[in-house]
Amino acid sequence: MHRILITGAAGAIGNVLREGLRGRYPVVRVTDRAALGPAQKGEEVVEGLDLADLAGLEAAMKDVDAVVHLAGTPVEQPWEPILANNIIGLHNTYEAARRQGVKRIVFASSNHTIGFHPRGRHIDETVPPRPDGRYGVSKVFGEAMGRLYADKHGMEIINLRIGSFQPKPKNVRMLNTWLSHRDCVHLVDVCLRAAGIHFEIIYGVSANSRNKWHDSLAARIGYRPQDNAEEYAAEILVAMQPEDEPLTERLFHGGEYCAMEFDGDLAKIG
Repeated sequence: MHRILITGAAGAIGNVLREGLRGRYPVVRVTDRAALGPAQKGEEVVEGLDLADLAGLEAAMKDVDAVVHLAGTPVEQPWEPILANNIIGLHNTYEAARRQGVKRIVFASSNHTIGFHPRGRHIDETVPPRPDGRYGVSKVFGEAMGRLYADKHGMEIINLRIGSFQPKPKNVRMLNTWLSHRDCVHLVDVCLRAAGIHFEIIYGVSANSRNKWHDSLAARIGYRPQDNAEEYAAEILVAMQPEDEPLTERLFHGGEYCAMEFDGDLAKIG
């Protein structure tokens, strides 16, 4: 890969990847609607780019080998911003990449695509989607769009079902789901370099002792996470025990997203 593009580079993950991937590739191009500041050595900066602007996205992808697509609404929101950014904007991103001959997309999917699977269950990349909100639905859509562009247009797609991206885990659930900054940079780097990719799903999670997410790709492409949420377990469990989590949160992988607006029947969710 000579030139990679990071969309949504002003966001939390984008900032970490912008810093962490700089110097690993000859050119790192970064885009966002928000201000990005001056270009650093080996960088190209495209500010003010909206996902609704298909022509602008095409221009941003000129001579790009791979895209790390982070841009979009990053949390649960009303339907309108989800539709604009994570549905229409996602389509525009894939189509602009296809038109410009981009070979690979690493898509920031989410663990909220499988949020309503019971938390006690170990799951892999083959389980059916069980989104826990509108945000999760939009990420299921993003994975389906990637499947279409892989099969129909021969693009190489890796979907990262990102866990809890934080400097350190903050609660009981994150002892399972934490993704450290260091491991995130390493994971995206190996996804960009991996050979033999068609369409893949990988869980973005550190080497947590309590991890219940597993996939066949991580080890094959050389992902070797260094951080383990268990190092923070004693500190977390002093303040909060597992039974202290609200019932609707602690039953499912999606945690608090499952509890948002919930008025269903827990007994029917198996």
